[in-house]
Amino acid sequence: MKLFSFLLGMVVLLLGCKPKENPKDSNFVVAFGSCNMSQEPNPFWDDILAENPDVWIWGGDIVYADTDDIERLRAIYAQQDTVQGYADLKAAVPIIGTWDDHDFGVNDGGSEFAVKKESQQVFLDFMGVPKDSERRNQEGVYTSHDYETPEGKVKVLILDTRYFRSELIDDEDPDRRYKPNLADDVTVLGEAQWKWLQNELNHSDADFNLIMSSIQFLSGEHGFETWGNFPKEVEKLENMIVDSKAKGVIILSGDRHISEFSKKTLSGMAYPLIDFTSSGLTHSYFSYSGEPNQYRVGEVVSSKSYGTLTLDFKNKEVNFRIMGDNGVVLQELKQAY
Repeated sequence: MKLFSFLLGMVVLLLGCKPKENPKDSNFVVAFGSCNMSQEPNPFWDDILAENPDVWIWGGDIVYADTDDIERLRAIYAQQDTVQGYADLKAAVPIIGTWDDHDFGVNDGGSEFAVKKESQQVFLDFMGVPKDSERRNQEGVYTSHDYETPEGKVKVLILDTRYFRSELIDDEDPDRRYKPNLADDVTVLGEAQWKWLQNELNHSDADFNLIMSSIQFLSGEHGFETWGNFPKEVEKLENMIVDSKAKGVIILSGDRHISEFSKKTLSGMAYPLIDFTSSGLTHSYFSYSGEPNQYRVGEVVSSKSYGTLTLDFKNKEVNFRIMGDNGVVLQELKQAY
């Protein structure tokens, strides 16, 4: 046996290589994105599949329906399922995620949408949620997914920022769409979802806890849709994250047709809170000319893109990447946890 080991070592030395380790032994790869028109070409499905992610997360606006006609909504979702690249990804990678306004059924819509219950069932059908799932009976599409590997655990918390969300207040400023609502009785998540989220965070033993919010959380100054339109709800979630002591909490978002990294230091938290916005897949904010975001890290990417996170359990580090076509890295951020 010793002779065999010696000879094997000599062969490796002569070949100038060493036995290859599994590169994913200590990594968990997440890919996600939003703002996808099923009738428009999406150049990324083959690139995403090539990344060999452990999960694909829809960040909302899976399709653009904007309708209260439930059969029309169902037909538009069905069209997405006929896209070959997406079908290939779906066959190889677990698909999870949430909705946003355009697949919910109404632009910038919230709790006032008349057919939200019916729309929820169509969304759950598209996502392949079993008919006997508890999600079929609850209000809202929120849920959690747990992933356990030999090296560590990942929890993905899927939020619903539509079903319960209070109405927005129009801004008189012509350069801004909405202004902050400071009332005490407004909500983004609704009472039941808030209670569920607090329980999930407080009892999580995951090494990384990813919160999928369809709308941006940290970037709240631009006047479009954002958690920033409800400042007290922003404070509530920040306090909940800090108090939970959950490890590796990261927020993912979409909606804006731009991609960017935002980072904020929260008192009482050992690591900064990052909000990674990835949007959009088939169309983007090409006319973008700048907007305020005091928490922005790097530059805004206004071309079409998707996002990836490589969660490194061994080194307790995350590599965030904004990705373009053909594997081009448009921007990158690394953070220790």
